Amino acid sequence: MKNPESFDGKSSTAFNQGWEAVTMFLGFYPEMGDQQKIAWVGTILSDTALVWHLQRFRELKGNDTWVNYAAAIQAEYRNERDAADAQLKLGQLKYQGSIRTYLTEFRALNYFARATGEGLREKIVLAMPDSILDMRFNQNPDEPTDDEGFMSATYWAGIQVEKKKVRKVAREASKGGTAPRQEGKKDDKRREEGKKDNPGKKGPEQRTKKTREWWGGKNHWGSKEEALRGVPQKEQEAYFRNRDDCWRYGRPGHRTFECFSFNMLQGTALPKALWKAAAAGQKRGRENEKDEEAPATKQQKVAVVETMEMDAVAPLWEESDSDF
Repeated sequence: MKNPESFDGKSSTAFNQGWEAVTMFLGFYPEMGDQQKIAWVGTILSDTALVWHLQRFRELKGNDTWVNYAAAIQAEYRNERDAADAQLKLGQLKYQGSIRTYLTEFRALNYFARATGEGLREKIVLAMPDSILDMRFNQNPDEPTDDEGFMSATYWAGIQVEKKKVRKVAREASKGGTAPRQEGKKDDKRREEGKKDNPGKKGPEQRTKKTREWWGGKNHWGSKEEALRGVPQKEQEAYFRNRDDCWRYGRPGHRTFECFSFNMLQGTALPKALWKAAAAGQKRGRENEKDEEAPATKQQKVAVVETMEMDAVAPLWEESDSDF
């Protein structure tokens, strides 16, 4: 993000836009101290705005806080008409999975809304999920008394919660499990519409239960571990990330529990499915039986007939006719 444009103190509209950029920019550096923030703002001021900044520094002799400085410069140059709209938007702002994004937008809106103290804390608390609130309390049992300290504590709690979610997804993927799905309003709406269109259609809980029953059924693998035996871990993770139905073969159209492929897409040989191996053995047995029961060939029949005829022909002389 670029540094905010310089402000000369001549236009309230320019200040509104510039201060919003300042708030967003500082949102990326929550570790900055009050004096650092105040000094940095002074570097982007010019003309009458810079005069105001230096005069305040002389009067307070450097004993200023960021909260007081921000409130003072906004009171001096802001556009009052934006305050009401910003107050409404600030109350509607919700956490959407990124604490950095939330606090950046919060600071930008709060430039106009000017929420402080309990009002500021209430808006943030109502926007956060329980996981972040619990994490913040665990990290800071004694809640910070100043607004910046409160937002900083919320920021680091959010970072830890988001890291835990990422690690949980990675751990589930490494085990070959299903990644946890984060459902939102769109998912709820889609589910309700599906119930209206298909009142008899089974929900995700019922489908999951049915899928578990399929393991060990006829012509099915007994367990996920048994089905994935011989499949490299990297391939399992790749199929999981691609949302493939079959994690054994990696091809859509069938599920893992019913896959009987002898080779993976990459050519890796796989253990034969038990029911396929048994079927192949039965087929070979039937073929051997057919060979044993096969009727005699034409040549074999002719040979038998010739032998029988030769045995049936009487000799040309009898022993009694002999002269000896």
